[in-house]
Amino acid sequence: MKRDGAKMLRFVLDTDVVIAALRSPSGASSAILLAALDDPKLTMLASVPLALEYEAKCLLSEHRKVAGLDEKQTLLFLNTLIGCMEPVKLDFRWRPQLRDPGDEMVLETAINGRADLLITFNLRDYGDAPRQFGIEVLRPADALKRIRI
Repeated sequence: MKRDGAKMLRFVLDTDVVIAALRSPSGASSAILLAALDDPKLTMLASVPLALEYEAKCLLSEHRKVAGLDEKQTLLFLNTLIGCMEPVKLDFRWRPQLRDPGDEMVLETAINGRADLLITFNLRDYGDAPRQFGIEVLRPADALKRIRI
């Protein structure tokens, strides 16, 4: 990790990134989680609604089956992940900003948590809305490159 002298980096993970990390421990999404656990200058952010979304989606049998995890193991993964995230209180609602109401909680978490990055596989879903708040939207592989700078 080459982050000596680098500024703090705050980011929110879209649910698709958390699912990818669950399903593929060798991918960029998983590497982002590991980097955040290893580097105190990296701060993952989550609100209660977003954490509940992570849980609901990751516990679906289709994702657990691919990951080779049972429900108890999946909950351990989620509890560990969410326990490492800085809680974000949603003081302000910024809706509607996006076409998909499901993405609104991710953006609201990023805005209220003063995130630098929103990491997602679905760049088009967010359009220009995050930039209005100074938030960069990146795919996991690009975010990993940025994190490793």
